[in-house]
Amino acid sequence: MMSRSYTNLLDLAEGNFAALGPAGGGGRRRQGSFGLRRMSRVMTVPGTLSELDGEDESEPAATNSVASDAPSSVSTDRIIVVSNQLPVVARRRPDGRGWSFSWDDDSLLLQLRDGIPDEMEVLFVGSLRADVPVAEQDEVSQALLDRFRCVPVFLPDHLNDRFYHGFCKRQLWPLFHYMLPFASSASAAATSSSVATSLPGNGRFDRSAWEAYVLANKFFFEKVVEVINPEDDYVWVHDYHLMALPTFLRRRFNRLRIGFFLHSPFPSSEIYRTLPVREEILKALLNCDLIGFHTFDYARHFLSCCSRMLGIEYQSKRGYIGLDYFGRTVGIKIMPVGIHMGQLQTGLRLPDREWRLSELQQQFQGKTVLLGVDDMDIFKGINLKLLAFENMLRTHPKWQGRAVLVQIANPARGKGKDLDAIQAEIEESCQRINRDFGQSGYSPVVFIDRDVSSVEKIAYYTIAECVVVTAVRDGMNLTPYEYIVCRQGAPGSESVPEVSGPKKSMLVVSEFIGCSPSLSGAIRINPWNIEATAEAMNEAISMPEQEKQLRHEKHYRYVSSHDVAYWSKSFVQDLERACKDHFRRTCWGIGLGFGFRVVALDPHFTKLNMDSIVNCYEMSESRAILLDHDGTLVPQNAINKEPSTEVLGIINTLCSDRRNIVFLVSGRDKDTLGKWFASCPKLGIAAEHGYFLRWSRDEEWQTCTQAMDFGWMQMAKPVMNLYTEATDGSFIETKESALVWHHQDADPGFGSSQAKEMLDHLESVLANEPVSVKSGQFIVEVKPQGVSKGVVAERILASMKDRGKQADFVLCIGDDRSDEDMFENIADIMKRNIVAPRTPLFACTVGQKPSKAKFYLDDTSEVVTMLSALADATEPELETDSADELAASISSLDICDEQSESSDRPIGGS
Repeated sequence: MMSRSYTNLLDLAEGNFAALGPAGGGGRRRQGSFGLRRMSRVMTVPGTLSELDGEDESEPAATNSVASDAPSSVSTDRIIVVSNQLPVVARRRPDGRGWSFSWDDDSLLLQLRDGIPDEMEVLFVGSLRADVPVAEQDEVSQALLDRFRCVPVFLPDHLNDRFYHGFCKRQLWPLFHYMLPFASSASAAATSSSVATSLPGNGRFDRSAWEAYVLANKFFFEKVVEVINPEDDYVWVHDYHLMALPTFLRRRFNRLRIGFFLHSPFPSSEIYRTLPVREEILKALLNCDLIGFHTFDYARHFLSCCSRMLGIEYQSKRGYIGLDYFGRTVGIKIMPVGIHMGQLQTGLRLPDREWRLSELQQQFQGKTVLLGVDDMDIFKGINLKLLAFENMLRTHPKWQGRAVLVQIANPARGKGKDLDAIQAEIEESCQRINRDFGQSGYSPVVFIDRDVSSVEKIAYYTIAECVVVTAVRDGMNLTPYEYIVCRQGAPGSESVPEVSGPKKSMLVVSEFIGCSPSLSGAIRINPWNIEATAEAMNEAISMPEQEKQLRHEKHYRYVSSHDVAYWSKSFVQDLERACKDHFRRTCWGIGLGFGFRVVALDPHFTKLNMDSIVNCYEMSESRAILLDHDGTLVPQNAINKEPSTEVLGIINTLCSDRRNIVFLVSGRDKDTLGKWFASCPKLGIAAEHGYFLRWSRDEEWQTCTQAMDFGWMQMAKPVMNLYTEATDGSFIETKESALVWHHQDADPGFGSSQAKEMLDHLESVLANEPVSVKSGQFIVEVKPQGVSKGVVAERILASMKDRGKQADFVLCIGDDRSDEDMFENIADIMKRNIVAPRTPLFACTVGQKPSKAKFYLDDTSEVVTMLSALADATEPELETDSADELAASISSLDICDEQSESSDRPIGGS
């Protein structure tokens, strides 16, 4: 049963939301479009609204069935595109009565529809760029839904200020562009002056702004719930404004198919980890099925953060990068967005373009035009561009009187001290350059700081010999793409003189913008290096015409084939692929707040039932109980690994029953295990993954392999020493039968890289030796071939059969990768008649995670509780030496030699 109470924002943000209004959306919202009535949902399959509401705590939410593995009854797929703003322009009618709406043709969200299959309906959820009075919100919502398939989100003004200006623009936007608030007085860019004075911290982390961010994301979530059909719909969330939204959605709908695309840079882990809510945001994003980035750099930074902060490593399978997150594979998509070719080519055919083009050609006749088109903000590097242009004129006097830099600066969307300082520097630089290098009828810098229409911008692109982008950090920047298409001209426009003949273009672009990797023919620069940028400008406009043509052709082929439709089509296809198994797996929602995650498991993987195992235990006559130690009897993160008095008592009770054979199967060395379990005389121990074995404390240790030559250690040890010396925090554990290299205390990224390199190195050096080299969780291990927990488990059970004590109850418990060998063998022994027919096999892993075991227990405390229940069902009053006699008779057979033939058979994990 799931109720609205799970969305309690105190649980999510650990803050007090009283100042922001009720978490349920009170205040202004209750009087708005959804306060008095709910918008009718658009259903693609028959159903009842109560199945989606989940409002009443007494009613079960059918969409949250965590155990259902029925396939989705998809009739028509639909994708819900969620972003901070809708791709709609809202204007108050001139008479003041009502509103008029139109599509925003420049919106990327509108353009991405071209790549979505025709049969897939698109629904938009987002806010409007207009202040709609509460009394009109119902009417506006219905009109937008009916005519535009848009669902508006109305945020109260005070909440929107703290959400957008307070957290998005003062925290995330500067941080994602590598800007840290070193001083409390440093006002962040793009912050309105009113908000800057009303919010404490002035650039530093503000808990109330984070709470507003979470609450605003909840408003978006509620609007998605209004219209969603969770088993049929895809949800595509856009950009950093809504990074908390996936957790809200995943908590409500475990199987919902969710994609996310980040349109800004993602900073390196050294920058990102300064954010106080770093883990909350990472975990929220990992509740998606597919996460998209413009470049590999951004994706690599995100993966590094997941590794360093959450301990999650990624894998590349058949060209796809994925993160294994509690049984779910979270896909990573790397695909830069493109431009809308049709819209730009339509602009190239507009009549206005021709007269504007003629006017510009006359204005700049005989001049070489370099063009810059940038937003006015602190990251676009306009001031650096002006300094570089000034340097070019000074060092290459031939361009004085000939080269003109036209800089179009789109009006600033915010305010702040840093932005004011940049604008002042730009103004001073323009005046200085025009004063020092200007001539009669010639101004080297033409600075345009007003809104420029798309047609006028196209005309500037057409006449420019080179476009210069010197942004110090930018998510994508499509200016170079637009320039290339404009220089190519619209198909069929060859009759126009300025675009007839061979096409050519040149680009000088910063290496710190998202489009840079895709423009291999551009001259890439470090914008902070003024001299190098100046030389790049000179090179670009001095380059031979033929080379300009070749570079242009290469760029145009890429830009025209990788447009916005290609980008959205590719993302949707990958999202479908990432979600193909959603309705074939069992999903469990666990965790609180932003720690919530969905564990996706095989439908046959279930929690071990105490009553069932005790019942089977009591009805059996010959039992085999195989236990791992670290992570099973003792928590993996415990400092003191010695078993507790309670555990030792339980083991002794189990061993006291003549019907039980209890074995500890561990990777630890025999001396340590012998010391820790010295008080358990009848406990069998298989140490070092089964290389050493004894049936009771009074028996001698036996070796379970014929390989007694350990000369390979002399070859492996120097290699491992080499990596140990080079990897701070790593060390070598030397066992009698194996060498283990540990790197859990090393730098996560470097340690993992060194482990992979060591694995290849050791496999090469020891290729002709009778050993196996394997990697595990923070380890690389070299051990003799044929030694594994799976092999020793089979030998124990086979020996019991040979002595007439064929097992009719088998329990094995473990938690790590080495135990998977044991689980795999246990699942196979029934086919080889090693155990009695219809023997209950309880292969159990610790923790809900993908495993070859059929059962799981949550943690070591549950393992101890389960073993205690078995101990309570044990009959210790059967005091006999028969158990000792069995152990003695089995050991007298020298089981390791007797079963040497079986060790040559192919066994899983050996």
